[in-house]
Amino acid sequence: MAEPPAAEPARRAFWLRWPLRIRLAAATAGAVAAAVVAGAVIGYLIVRDQLYDSLDLSLRREATRMDRQIGRADWVGSGDCVYLTAPSCVQIIGPDGELDPPRGPDMPWVPQRAFAAARGESGPFYTDSGIGDIPIRGYVAPLDGGGAVQVSVRADQVERSVADVGVRMAAAGAGGVALAGLLGYAVARAGLRPVERLTRTAETIAATRDPRHRIDLPGRDELSRLAESFNTMLAELEASAEAQRRLVADASHELRTPLTGLRANIDLLARDLPPERRARLVQTLRGQTASMTGLVNDLIELARGESPGHPPEAVRLDEVVRHCIAEQHRNRPEAGFDVRLDPAVVEAVPERLARAVTNLLDNAAKFGAGAGPIEVRLRGPAPGGPVGAELTVRDRGPGIPEEDLPHVFDRFYRSPSARSLPGSGLGLAIVAQVAEACGASVRAERPEGGGTLVRLAFPGADGADRPEP
Repeated sequence: MAEPPAAEPARRAFWLRWPLRIRLAAATAGAVAAAVVAGAVIGYLIVRDQLYDSLDLSLRREATRMDRQIGRADWVGSGDCVYLTAPSCVQIIGPDGELDPPRGPDMPWVPQRAFAAARGESGPFYTDSGIGDIPIRGYVAPLDGGGAVQVSVRADQVERSVADVGVRMAAAGAGGVALAGLLGYAVARAGLRPVERLTRTAETIAATRDPRHRIDLPGRDELSRLAESFNTMLAELEASAEAQRRLVADASHELRTPLTGLRANIDLLARDLPPERRARLVQTLRGQTASMTGLVNDLIELARGESPGHPPEAVRLDEVVRHCIAEQHRNRPEAGFDVRLDPAVVEAVPERLARAVTNLLDNAAKFGAGAGPIEVRLRGPAPGGPVGAELTVRDRGPGIPEEDLPHVFDRFYRSPSARSLPGSGLGLAIVAQVAEACGASVRAERPEGGGTLVRLAFPGADGADRPEP
């Protein structure tokens, strides 16, 4: 009868309820026990065959000796066979079926095939019989002068030896199985000790939410590599948590001032003010609200960059730049742009790439409007070359002081000369975050002739030689 479909999952679930150490020890002990039992059985069979082969060899030698003695001048016959006291019994079978010595109650059984061998109709063969409860092993062989000889010996000693070997092998196998179980448990416990440390560390982190814990497992085996990967993951979690704490702290600091100003202006607006002052106050509130909205949007963009989102895809960077420049024309009609774009394809998230390009253009328009056109250049990658596409945005404004260049991509950083202008100090930080996610690099320079030049360089292997998406 076939098993019900739920029987196998039930057995598997029962097996999986045991601890991993017990399951590994059971599997190891089972494999070793199977090898031990197989070795014991094979050893028993070999010893048994060797004992019986030795017995058969002695029978063949005795038969050969009798064949040589029969017919000699000193041959007086085989004599009576007192089998129970003699080590062996020899019976001569004549061609006419006559037995020497004659058949008696204590004589081994002579099979019909022995008479055929005496007549030359059969070859030599072995026999198994018994006298009472005593086992007998015999060998019948034709004689050269006609007739046959049957040599028989007691086989009880060989059988006792075989039984004794079987008991010893069984005892050795049982001891081997028990030892395999102990060794399997010891090996499983030693092998899983690093896994237990990993488990305890994971449980500690889950309880404390502190990713600063590490696991030190020397060596180059699989568990050491697992611990190294686990430590790398913890380091990434720690860095992410630290970045989130810094973001919250910086955001709290930056939001405190505009919120205080909003609250003060709203309280002032609640008073009975002249129409002109009320209008100016409303205009101020609108500006503060717009600044607050921009700050919150930048914070949301930074938070999006800290968490995994949509996977990168092939994006036409030149088309993204054209779209962003068109947006700048609508928002900042006073800003002029000198644009030269080569076709280029990069791997990025389209929305975030557009935000980074917009921030670059907006930063250049904020500081360079009225000082000349903003130069936007996109150089496509050389086909098959290691250098990818590079976007440069240059304004003709006052430029960034040399001591501020290493910090312009930090969150909430604003140079002293730019603190009077609107902004949150997050625009270039978002550009740096998007560049890191794309595997690109970004840096700010002080070019000859004044102003600021920002380079956004993407890795190679994509470019003009790729088909357009």
